[in-house]
Amino acid sequence: MQKRKLTVTLSLALVLAMMASACGKGDASTTEKAGEAPKEPKKNAATEPAELTFFTMGGESQDSFNDRYGNAIRKQFPNYTIKYIRSEKGTTLPELIASGTKIDIYYDSIGNFSDGLFGYQMQYDMSDLIKKSGIDLTKFEPTLIDAMREISGGKMYGLPVYNTNLILFYNKAVFDKFGVAYPKDGMTWDETLELAKKLNRKDGDKQYLGLSVSPTHMLRMNQFSLPYVDTKTNKPILDNEKWRKVYQTTMIDPAQDQGYKDRITELKNALPYRDALLKDQTLGMFVFLSAMPFTVAEEITPLNWDMVSLPTFKELPGVGSQAYPTYFSITSMAGNKDAAIEVMKFLTSTEYQTDLSKKGTMPVLKDEAIIKVFGQDTKFKGKNFNAAFYNKFAPISAKTIYDVTVEKSYTKQIGLMAKGDIDINTAFRAAIEEAEKGIAEVKARTGAK
Repeated sequence: MQKRKLTVTLSLALVLAMMASACGKGDASTTEKAGEAPKEPKKNAATEPAELTFFTMGGESQDSFNDRYGNAIRKQFPNYTIKYIRSEKGTTLPELIASGTKIDIYYDSIGNFSDGLFGYQMQYDMSDLIKKSGIDLTKFEPTLIDAMREISGGKMYGLPVYNTNLILFYNKAVFDKFGVAYPKDGMTWDETLELAKKLNRKDGDKQYLGLSVSPTHMLRMNQFSLPYVDTKTNKPILDNEKWRKVYQTTMIDPAQDQGYKDRITELKNALPYRDALLKDQTLGMFVFLSAMPFTVAEEITPLNWDMVSLPTFKELPGVGSQAYPTYFSITSMAGNKDAAIEVMKFLTSTEYQTDLSKKGTMPVLKDEAIIKVFGQDTKFKGKNFNAAFYNKFAPISAKTIYDVTVEKSYTKQIGLMAKGDIDINTAFRAAIEEAEKGIAEVKARTGAK
């Protein structure tokens, strides 16, 4: 009897000891198997050392890169080594690719994004990384995400970091000189053209002009969301009524005054551009990127200026230009993609986007609190910055690797059309023919089908 009690007691003690051991080491499913080395704790990409190299074909200066991104990234990630390679002779993208230089993060505006990233086969689907990092795509301005999915064929080859759109800048002094009322938010193109006619005047030996636009941006960001190229056929798309309306209304109709045509001739058949507004101060209104005051702050400071929303077409009430975002992309050659997505998460955070907005860079998040502080930490505080957000964005048109080449054909004869030296039908036929040749050249260079 005593022997039986002793056996039971020992068995019970052994069970209790095993239970205690199990409680001390955790569940068997989470412990190392006998004889295996303990697993290393999971590393945190945000705090581990990493080296990341940035590149853009835009040729941004080192100082500009540091002011806008580099310094903020280094402060947020002190263990990261952040490098930037500027695109210039010796370090162009083809030269870097040929030398085997690793680029971790490529960034560019939407107008040039496909040409660089896709042209050199550097694209990488960031979808899993975005999900893993917890980046919430529903917080972004939806047209920016929709455009990237369109560019990527349903994938995510990049994330928007900052944005811009088209608005109407005006010189108050020109309006005051001729006693003409200032433009207002919400005007149509017809109303704006009528206003412009009142400013096409000659005063002494000085010719004043009512309205001009940036042709490249007007076409890239057109309000009808017209693409340059058919993504299915890779054929130029130009000869249609909507494209005609864009050219006629925004670039040909403002130039019907003879003094205006003479100025185009003086400019070697180019439309009056930014200098006419900022330096000559003979241009009353100019359509350009909303970021202009902050990119040419010294030039615009002497001007008595303000801004209103981009005029709208009657058939598209309340629709402004397309957004013109700059996307950041983790490349296929990136060595530390986890570290790279941490940087992307920071650049699209509420904290960083708020800071950008205060400094006059249009944010990519649809957050009213961020939009409200747009431009408030700049010396231009008090200007009508709400104009940049007055209209809703037009959907971003489909993009192809041929757009940069085709655009040159589409803008080539605008000055001649505005002067009446060539009719729009003839100009369009010539542009399409030249665009087709350009597309063929890009196909031959890239191997695209």
